[in-house]
Amino acid sequence: MFGRKAKQGADWLADVAFFEGFSPDELQRVVELAEKTEAARGDVIIEQGRMGDRCYVIVHGTVGVYYADEHVASLDEGSMVGEMALVDHRPRNATVVAEADTEMAVFDIESFRTLLNEMPRASERVLSLLSQRLRPS
Repeated sequence: MFGRKAKQGADWLADVAFFEGFSPDELQRVVELAEKTEAARGDVIIEQGRMGDRCYVIVHGTVGVYYADEHVASLDEGSMVGEMALVDHRPRNATVVAEADTEMAVFDIESFRTLLNEMPRASERVLSLLSQRLRPS
């Protein structure tokens, strides 16, 4: 499994696409809400079928998304994963594995809700992401 690191200043999130356009104060609030975590190549971050209590924003690195053991996507810096389980309170739809050493901002359910409630820009991005993922291919 992967490990946690201490929180840092907002500069580690400043260049992450998901947080683009956030003010310095908003970025600082994100740092207060998130934990910094790392996964080594091959670490399972999310396991399909398990209940989810966290979501992740990839700060550096790449992850692979697998549905029924079939690779369906690779996501890199700025992508959020795991948010659907927090929104619909259902088991994880897919397994997510680090394809490279990966650094992430992780939000538990409470911090995810706070993020959405306090920051309209984050809420809009999550809604847009959910809309894209729920559309038929």
